[in-house]
Amino acid sequence: MNKWWLEVNSSEEAVQQAIQFKDKVWNWVTDADMWANILFSGLRIIIIFILTRIIIKVVNKTIDRSLERKTNTRLLSNARRFTTVGELLKNVVTVICNFVMIILILSEFNFELAPLLAGAGVLGLAVGFGAQSLVKDIITGFFIIFEDQFAVGDVIQTGTYKGTVEMIGLRTTRLLSSTGEVHIIPNGTIANVTNYSLSNALAVVDVPVKMERSLEATLGLIGEALRGIEDRNESILAYPNVLGIQSMSTSEYVIRVVASCLPNARDAAERQIQSEIKQALERQTGLEAAPGE
Repeated sequence: MNKWWLEVNSSEEAVQQAIQFKDKVWNWVTDADMWANILFSGLRIIIIFILTRIIIKVVNKTIDRSLERKTNTRLLSNARRFTTVGELLKNVVTVICNFVMIILILSEFNFELAPLLAGAGVLGLAVGFGAQSLVKDIITGFFIIFEDQFAVGDVIQTGTYKGTVEMIGLRTTRLLSSTGEVHIIPNGTIANVTNYSLSNALAVVDVPVKMERSLEATLGLIGEALRGIEDRNESILAYPNVLGIQSMSTSEYVIRVVASCLPNARDAAERQIQSEIKQALERQTGLEAAPGE
């Protein structure tokens, strides 16, 4: 009898639990406030996702247009370098936007974001303190590339190092000096840069002349010697300008000659001008000495 009664009680408890579970399910299904919250949260998540994709596309197009304009404004620019910068910027923007999107989506599910953000901050500080020099090199290299401070093939000087740029990386820059040495410079140490390849150079030649020589005759001789030099030397852009006396002493006076030339061609232009003036002076000296022989 007791056994039968226990079985009846167990059956009634099971029925009651089933009814309670059914009531809970029905209350959950018919809970209008809950479904409204789920609906609005879903809509907010969709809007966040769409806005993130739109922001990424807009920023990517802005980056492409900006780099395209910068590439077209400089003949010596390296297209592959700008492509690398563009892709790097796009990746950074995509990662940041997606991270913010994930944070906002998690907040819709009532996740505790404070511990997550605190952990990310601690990790960032640890990396920053552990690799300060590396981070500085990378950031400086990024801005060197982005701002187009110099390009591969440019002749630059930074500090005591001067040479032709062979490679520009996010961490280091490699220079080849005129005497063959290769300088590998961390980008973080590049504070000031002189770029000799951005604009035309000015060749300056000072010609010392003995005081006995006539100024008018000397100016005429130099002018005649340099006539057509821009055709004989492609690095010289125009006929040189003979400025006149630059300095004078009791034994000689100095005539200054200047000429506009291509970037990085100043030394070659000055040598060409000096050579042709010297040859003209030698011919004049020979002509003057001939009657007395």
